[in-house]
Amino acid sequence: MLSADKAVRPSGDDCSGMRARSCVLLALLTPTALGCADRQPGSATRTYTTATVIQTSRAGDKLARIASLAFAEAGGTERPVIALDPATEYQTILGFGGSFTESTAYVLGLLSEQKRQEVIAAYFGPTGTDYTLTRTHINSSDFSLANYAYAEIPGDTLLEHFTIQEDRDDIVPLIKDAMAVSESGFRIIASPWTAPPWMKDNNAWNDGSLLPELYPTWALYFSKYIQAYEEEGIDIWGVTIENEPLGNGGQWESMIFSPTSMADFLKSHLGPRFEEDGIDAKILIYDQNRDHVEEWVDVILGDADAAKYVWGTAVHWYSSTVDWYPEALNAVHDRYPDRAILHTEGTIDAEVPVWQDDDWYWRREATDWGYDWAPEEDKPLHPKYVPVYRYARDIIGGLNSWLVGWIDWNMVLDTQGGPNHASNWCVAPVIARPETDEVYYTPLYYVLAHFSKYIRPGAVRIGIAESPESLMVTAFRNPDGRTVVALLNQSESEVEYAVTLDGRQIDTAIAPSAIQTLILEW
Repeated sequence: MLSADKAVRPSGDDCSGMRARSCVLLALLTPTALGCADRQPGSATRTYTTATVIQTSRAGDKLARIASLAFAEAGGTERPVIALDPATEYQTILGFGGSFTESTAYVLGLLSEQKRQEVIAAYFGPTGTDYTLTRTHINSSDFSLANYAYAEIPGDTLLEHFTIQEDRDDIVPLIKDAMAVSESGFRIIASPWTAPPWMKDNNAWNDGSLLPELYPTWALYFSKYIQAYEEEGIDIWGVTIENEPLGNGGQWESMIFSPTSMADFLKSHLGPRFEEDGIDAKILIYDQNRDHVEEWVDVILGDADAAKYVWGTAVHWYSSTVDWYPEALNAVHDRYPDRAILHTEGTIDAEVPVWQDDDWYWRREATDWGYDWAPEEDKPLHPKYVPVYRYARDIIGGLNSWLVGWIDWNMVLDTQGGPNHASNWCVAPVIARPETDEVYYTPLYYVLAHFSKYIRPGAVRIGIAESPESLMVTAFRNPDGRTVVALLNQSESEVEYAVTLDGRQIDTAIAPSAIQTLILEW
């Protein structure tokens, strides 16, 4: 059942065995910039003594604490070894989370207040997934109830009628309620799907390009949006210039940029506008699938006048259900090591959610848009797949290829996979049935928790000198000094393994079809 997923898995998926050539410089992530491989690791002055094993499995474990193990002196073992190398350091983590869409806010608003608050706490509370990184849309997206913009009067180039009133009914209250239960706090990245039609060369919501003479107005639009949210008590940490600038085939809100036009807008308008208005939001470029990322970053980051405004590059996962494009991600990092790479959107697309059937999420039955519509030469990138594996594989593989964080798409949808005004149905980790006030936490919710709950902002990825071929593995040292190891077993057999760290060792096993998090502490 798993052979097709494994057959097209790219080689070179785990770059954790490489020596760190450089660090992603994220001085604004923590009060002090984290250094590179010569910094003494936290384990140098402490001896790890215990390991807690947390597992989610096809057999029914859901973030279950299945073992508490004691480290012993490392010795010979016949088990495959995960050899941690804490002296080798890579990127610093920004966070993990999901997106505040109008559809999510609307569905939650149909639930009882008690159930609505339960879901918000499940995502943002300290006993839930404890999300620390989120995204939302500027103007409407396909996961809105209808098309809308914040300035819909044609010719209003000074944006005198700009208002975020549409968001005050749903998205703004949801964000504020999440802020109220979050003890960690979370960052918000905002992305536009399109400018208002009157600003575009086709005067339409879908496709078309921004009129060059309105570049200054569109830059002002970003500034006014950030300031309007600030007046609501909500800080917008960063923006992407355009969601999916290559377009979506005209199916819902979109606006086309080329690498050159995005660079021109950034260096001549958006960057200077933020400087003039005192806006310190980070700017991310691209924001589409990883298969074209190299071309875009080479043009934009190769332009010094544009590059000076860029915090990092945003990527999505829709060009393949099985490939996380490690070669492209590694190449981008190698060429621009001082710019972060962040995954800003991924979801189980082109599927109506399966209700209260956990096993479906562990079976190779899901399909995406490309299963039916991709060109014949791209069909191998879009086979049927296991939803749990797609998430865990993409996150682990992406982290091992320099991603600094990972953002899911809708946090909550209804049993149709919407609402979506373009009938672009998708799956969310939490599915709601408002008519009966029921909520279903799918296995995807627990998979995301393995990363968001245990790998915290400021964590540093550490080296793995050796790991079993049968497992996908990544490892981090959290700011509190604890080491966290995440593992994925895509096979139908239990895998026994040992973990070695600083001359000490534990022996354990991962169940068939399972994801694990190990928390190593003293």
